[in-house]
Amino acid sequence: MNIVILGTAFPFRGGLAVYNERLAKAFQEENIQVKIHTFKLQYPSILFPGKTQYADWEGPKDLDIEVSVNSINPFNWLNVGKKIKEMKPDILIMKYWLPFMAPCFGSIGRIVKKNKHTKVISILDNIIPHEKNIVDRIFSKYFVGGVDAFVGMSKSVLSELNQFNTTKPRAFCPHPLYDNFGKKVSKEEAIKKLNLDPKQKYVLFFGLIRDYKGLDLLIESFSKKDFAKENIKLIVAGEFYSDQEKYTKLIKELNLEEQVILANKFIPDPEVGLYFGAADIIAQPYKTATQSGVTQIGYHFEKPMLVTNVGGLAEIIPDEKVGYVVEPKPQAIADKLFDFFAKNRAEDFNKNLLQEKKKYEWSTMTKTILDLYQEIQ
Repeated sequence: MNIVILGTAFPFRGGLAVYNERLAKAFQEENIQVKIHTFKLQYPSILFPGKTQYADWEGPKDLDIEVSVNSINPFNWLNVGKKIKEMKPDILIMKYWLPFMAPCFGSIGRIVKKNKHTKVISILDNIIPHEKNIVDRIFSKYFVGGVDAFVGMSKSVLSELNQFNTTKPRAFCPHPLYDNFGKKVSKEEAIKKLNLDPKQKYVLFFGLIRDYKGLDLLIESFSKKDFAKENIKLIVAGEFYSDQEKYTKLIKELNLEEQVILANKFIPDPEVGLYFGAADIIAQPYKTATQSGVTQIGYHFEKPMLVTNVGGLAEIIPDEKVGYVVEPKPQAIADKLFDFFAKNRAEDFNKNLLQEKKKYEWSTMTKTILDLYQEIQ
């Protein structure tokens, strides 16, 4: 079998690149030939909110990655589409996360399908974005028209897919483990390397900071209980993709400057394990969500997690078993974080994590894709 993955990969950074590269390796482990076509232009710089789109570390040497796709150039879509069409892969996989990519991906998918051999399967992060725009539905409808089958990584996104199509084959498969950030790092080692105080306990908010992720709710929660008295601090590790001043102002207003540690930068892959190693619990106080790769990093590093009851987050965090599912309200978040430390829940949660994480093997995702392929033959 021959598979092409179209989407973000090295030299680009971020969760999308990590996902596509790990998926390619999972197929290679099953002796399937895989090639990734990644971007030469992913976002125009004027539309990109971060400092850089590119990784500053060495790329994977065991993957076939071609830099070829320009997300905003229709002539490029035509050329890339023709090239993949002539390759005649059995499957073209496109991970869809943003309607901005719909014209590019939808056009390439339609061109490739003209070879009457390749089947196009999309892995859906989102079909309706968290930060909405008036053209979202038009773009997503166009994208859906160029795809043969779908894998939804949350049940909520499959439900949203029904707004665009109800007949094409689809399957649910939760986000697999992000197990490519290295081995677990002991708390002692992580705290030492990050220059943190070993006497403190740490809650970690991890990842790119956008308003829908509810960091403001988490900051406010630290004003609802006496976390300082219990030596509990919040680490915010990630680059701001929304207005940083809004959050720093909130921290100041609530007198939490000593309680909140801002690591305002994109966390490179080699450092991810340090932040998770230092944390006692991971907090994802999202206001809206479908699913999150941060959860699967948490599972890999076997860290208890607190998530809000939005989208598909509660689907993969059994409440009071590996962590907490709470309403997206500061008081609710504060109550459960306090419960975690006051009742020493870490040991019980960690035991359950070892069992629960077995559900999220990459072989489950590859099997789901290959089963869909057989269904649409």
